[in-house]
Amino acid sequence: MTADGYSPAPPRGARGPWRAPVAEGPLSSSVTVPGSKSLTNRELILASLADAPSRLTAPLHSEDSARMIDALRLLGVTIETEPGTGSFGPDLLIDPVWPLRAGVVIDSGQAGTVMRFVAALAGFAQGEITLTAHETALHRPMGAMIKALRDVGVDIDDGGHWALPFAVRGHGHIRGGEVVIDASASSQFVSGLLLAAPRFDVGLHLIHQGERLPSIPHIDMTVESLAHRGVHVERPAVGEWVVPAGPIRGKDIAIEPDLSNAAPFLAAAMIAGGSVSVTGWPAHSTQPGHMLGDILSLMGARVVRRGGSLTVTAGANGIQGVDLDLSAAGELTPTIVGLAAFADSPTTLYGIGHIRGHETDRIAALVGELRALGGEADELPDGIRIVPRPLHGGRWRAHHDHRLATTGALVGLAVPGVEIDDIGTTAKTMPEFPELWQRMLEGGSDDAAPRSEALQAS
Repeated sequence: MTADGYSPAPPRGARGPWRAPVAEGPLSSSVTVPGSKSLTNRELILASLADAPSRLTAPLHSEDSARMIDALRLLGVTIETEPGTGSFGPDLLIDPVWPLRAGVVIDSGQAGTVMRFVAALAGFAQGEITLTAHETALHRPMGAMIKALRDVGVDIDDGGHWALPFAVRGHGHIRGGEVVIDASASSQFVSGLLLAAPRFDVGLHLIHQGERLPSIPHIDMTVESLAHRGVHVERPAVGEWVVPAGPIRGKDIAIEPDLSNAAPFLAAAMIAGGSVSVTGWPAHSTQPGHMLGDILSLMGARVVRRGGSLTVTAGANGIQGVDLDLSAAGELTPTIVGLAAFADSPTTLYGIGHIRGHETDRIAALVGELRALGGEADELPDGIRIVPRPLHGGRWRAHHDHRLATTGALVGLAVPGVEIDDIGTTAKTMPEFPELWQRMLEGGSDDAAPRSEALQAS
């Protein structure tokens, strides 16, 4: 750590401890973040099932997207890179294959989209495919997906434990039909089935029956991605989808920036003061991160969208505590918790019980890490309550979770001596995080950001 409070950014994707840099004054920065992980991995699946080649422009290049690419290549799909106009790596050219290749072992790593989305594709192979994951991800819920796939005709041998690892004995096609699923634990169960459904013999009629349906924007994202490729998904009722059997078009798709990954950068302005802009902010998006403007405004920030950039400026009255239902955007919870630690009153976040089954039990982890630095936080059955208290430096454990790591960096802006035990976990969805964070603190800007005189308050 240098004398001015900054910690040099480690090499991209480096593992190990990292002293979070302290903001020495108000920020004035413009940040460009890499492409959306959720969109990249959905489009990779659809391109692999399409009737012609596709191109993904400005896709995400991270551990999660690499896992998806590796899985699809093992299944026989041709995926090549080609120079593009994106700031974070090449474009992807995808040439589908049919039927998919069998006799392979697919390691999902920690990627929920890989384990849930590829499980459905495995039934299209002619032969056996084994799916597994990193030991830290074997706990992630898969039982509802296994049951649903069996109901549409996929032969799965899970040894009776309803979890990874398991084997899929593919027959080159999947029957499809009507399925009832409890997707309370993850919306990815619904998305994984919907993405594969057009290639089912008779399509899919999917009905959710459960106590909740989390992360609905991610399901909307899946439906919209299918529509862009010519597949119309009917919605007869809430929690019900009908997908006809038919072709998926090959298409060139531009990937939006990852708005949830933009969250800690925008929130940084509220803690350090000043303003931070994120470029390339879409006017319309199904990403849960699109809700950030409203959420941060509710917590006291001034939020403005100008010519494709979203700018957050610290409010005159500081950060305000809120009572907030985050069921539609649970992945924003870690960032909101980081803000709440510096608010003027307690914050209660609810509707997020499902994030206990993410990379780690995020509710327990956030509570534990805040308490370790002197904070006050409590687990709720379906959420978390944070009472602002003076914080001190110390070790912040990432728990193998990229969003826990970025929350530690956010807290460290105002608390000297916060050391994140493994900043490399951010490589899951944003390998460039330490570099971008440092650039933000140094007042970096993106001269290529779009410009417009149109001004719209969020």
